[in-house]
Amino acid sequence: MSKPIINIADVELQPRPPAFAATGKAAERYDARMGMIAPHLGVQKLGYNITAVPPGKRAFPFHNHHVNEEMFFVLEGTGEVRIGENTYPIRQGDIVACPSGGKETAHQVINTGCVELKYLTVSTKLSPEIAEYPDTGKFGVLAEYPAGADGKPSGFRFVGRAEQSADYWEGE
Repeated sequence: MSKPIINIADVELQPRPPAFAATGKAAERYDARMGMIAPHLGVQKLGYNITAVPPGKRAFPFHNHHVNEEMFFVLEGTGEVRIGENTYPIRQGDIVACPSGGKETAHQVINTGCVELKYLTVSTKLSPEIAEYPDTGKFGVLAEYPAGADGKPSGFRFVGRAEQSADYWEGE
């Protein structure tokens, strides 16, 4: 086991992986650098990361999780968090709870301040996950698989809309 301690100052923030980088018009609203912590500590059942969001941006679309819970601890900066139909101001020292559930638990952190907004995210890592995106009517099915023979993790990700669903027996 690696050392079970890491200092926030030692967490290297990186641009998002290409699969999660905002492109096109979305890049005008979304941007973040992230520093993954859990792999350095050897944990498997909880995810930990530091997210840094530039002024005026959001890290992720408004979404809810049906399986996993998240918690945000604001380290630096100010902003807002949308939860369901409400919006709350957030600042350094605030802890935000995002339980699993329906659209009423949908959440999104927005940097409304003048400096970078940094927060620690802690989440459960149950798989598969079903996420909904109420602003756009999308849903996502996300699964993480154990590392293969090459040691690289793999997974499954499908994002769509309910009206695009195929019939169970179609093509059988």
